[in-house]
Amino acid sequence: MNMKKGVICLSIVAIIVLCTLNVATASTGNYSTTIQNSAQHTRDHTLKARGSTSNGISNWNYATEGNLAPSSTPKGIVYVGSYDNNVYALNANTGKLVWNYTTGSIVYSSPTVANGIVYVGSDDHNVYALNAAGAKVWSYITGAPVLHRPTFANGIVYVGSDDHNVYALNAATGAKVWNYTTTGNFITSPTVANGIVYVGSDDHNVYALNAGTGMKVWNYTTKGAIASSPTVANGIVYVGSYDGNIYALNARTGGKLWNYMTGA
Repeated sequence: MNMKKGVICLSIVAIIVLCTLNVATASTGNYSTTIQNSAQHTRDHTLKARGSTSNGISNWNYATEGNLAPSSTPKGIVYVGSYDNNVYALNANTGKLVWNYTTGSIVYSSPTVANGIVYVGSDDHNVYALNAAGAKVWSYITGAPVLHRPTFANGIVYVGSDDHNVYALNAATGAKVWNYTTTGNFITSPTVANGIVYVGSDDHNVYALNAGTGMKVWNYTTKGAIASSPTVANGIVYVGSYDGNIYALNARTGGKLWNYMTGA
């Protein structure tokens, strides 16, 4: 199964899990600018911005040399990865290039920004930390492509790799704190809540790992790959599986509370 081709997006009552985030909103002064990744639909490799005060007329376009990864837009800067191997930082008001950083392969991962540092994965097997000027602070090499958004929590970057490992890295230095190995690829981003890392794997399992040590707290086995990032609310983990089910699991024990069979 090619997990890059499609990811299940699930809606659970008022909780909407966007598994492939193609739209981000930035506050840019007098109005909000919606940053739309058009590559998924038109394959024109162009990032487009539309202002809420301009009746949907495009404010700016920025063309790259490859398909675009989902974007992240904090504090008026748009950060986006591209299949042309670059991470781009663009001014959210004007679309002008602030900087770009070239990795060794395509950037399918969506960037995460925390404390002025951009964390992003690449098909070249690395996780990168880039500063506000686009300079590399550190990189950490895994054993396979890093396809999905890193998660930042309490000074640690958590990220899954196609080498079957989820990694915890020191956000300041890139030093490995721990890794946990499964029998499948990690095709979603981890979720961190109450000192626990919740992450799904294509080995059909949802894992709960101690955020500080990487020790397994529990795992729950479904009948399909886990292709949605878990959502945690009120002591319950909500997650979708390629077996067609939405699961609600006790966040502390992993016990199944219920499942709902969808149409696909």
